[in-house]
Amino acid sequence: MKKSLFILFFILVYSNFSFGQMQNNTLNIGVIENINSIELGENRTLNIYLPEGYDSNAKEEYPVIYLLDGSMNEDFIHIVGVVQFLTMIEKMPKSIVVGIANVDRRRDFTFPTTIEKDKKDYPTTGSSAKFMNFIEKEVQPFIQKNYKITTSKTIIGQSLGGLFATEVLLKKPTLFNHYIIISPSLWWNNESLLAEAPKLLEQPINTKTKVYIAVGTEGKQMENDAKKLAEVLTTNKKLKTTFEPLPKEDHLTILHNSVYKALENLNAK
Repeated sequence: MKKSLFILFFILVYSNFSFGQMQNNTLNIGVIENINSIELGENRTLNIYLPEGYDSNAKEEYPVIYLLDGSMNEDFIHIVGVVQFLTMIEKMPKSIVVGIANVDRRRDFTFPTTIEKDKKDYPTTGSSAKFMNFIEKEVQPFIQKNYKITTSKTIIGQSLGGLFATEVLLKKPTLFNHYIIISPSLWWNNESLLAEAPKLLEQPINTKTKVYIAVGTEGKQMENDAKKLAEVLTTNKKLKTTFEPLPKEDHLTILHNSVYKALENLNAK
């Protein structure tokens, strides 16, 4: 693992193989797009990694990976590194990464809660429906219009982002066909989403969808909830669900290793 991390670090810092080239003392790894969101009533930033050889005038199209917590100072840089590395060793196809930068992740990634203490401690929470509409009606159409993409769409979410990715899977499953759900905060609102899951899964899912769920050593509730989610998802034949406990990881360390394993798993032939 340490050797793999060193290799990734070397590539990120020293290579211009697919991260762009030095121009005016600037290392370019992608582009920044801004969306004036009607759904959210604010401007939002998308950090976009384009793979080596990307040409807007060429016929080649690319899968898209949508990354929650996709700010430059959050998960965008190191997840792009994982994607670039797996592409280089031919474990996955060249892909576009769309990092959705945060404004208020508690607001965007959570649905309304009935827990009074959470309402008091986190007063901005509860707007995941709006954020879901933002992705469906604004982000995905923007990417489709402006970039050369296939129909393959992956979402990556950890913690509250994992809660949101789970909510999308259960309520609007066709928004993505690959779900990477890491350490989902299914404890939110007394595990109400987990309780509703069997009923929500009764809606038809028209396309084959792959789901990868991982959890580390993160406390009995989070570990048990992730396992329960995987178990209930296996009841739907349209979902190919992989559950992978990673006991050597904790809440702070799990994302990098789990995304590496998830992308290998979802792209396995």
